[in-house]
Amino acid sequence: MKKKLKTILGIFLGILVVAIIGAYLGFKTIESNLNKLKDLKISNVDISNAADRTYTGSFQAFPIAAEVKVTIKNHKITGIELVKHRTGQGAPAEIIPDKVVETQTLEVDAVTGATYSSKVILKAIENALNNANK
Repeated sequence: MKKKLKTILGIFLGILVVAIIGAYLGFKTIESNLNKLKDLKISNVDISNAADRTYTGSFQAFPIAAEVKVTIKNHKITGIELVKHRTGQGAPAEIIPDKVVETQTLEVDAVTGATYSSKVILKAIENALNNANK
């Protein structure tokens, strides 16, 4: 009986160690991605030669991801649909597409408390606009 208990305890401890190492590595990956987002540059894109249509773009920095559809008409951004936004507490950043349409620039302020999601959404919009110039 003692041998069986030791075997079960050994297996349990092994699983626990693997789970702790996995969690540590996962958190380090997330921390690294979020640190990269701090320095992420968002650039305005010239759409003066873009054809009238809808362009898609996406960007992700785990655990945050965004996918957008940007509609251009007469060389202006007429609409941005946020197709997908995977976020933790960054839902307030979902107003960013409206700000971009209103100002016609990617140089909008990030939403306080949702800075990382704001940057991911803006980068997805930038990628869509870059697709318009291909």
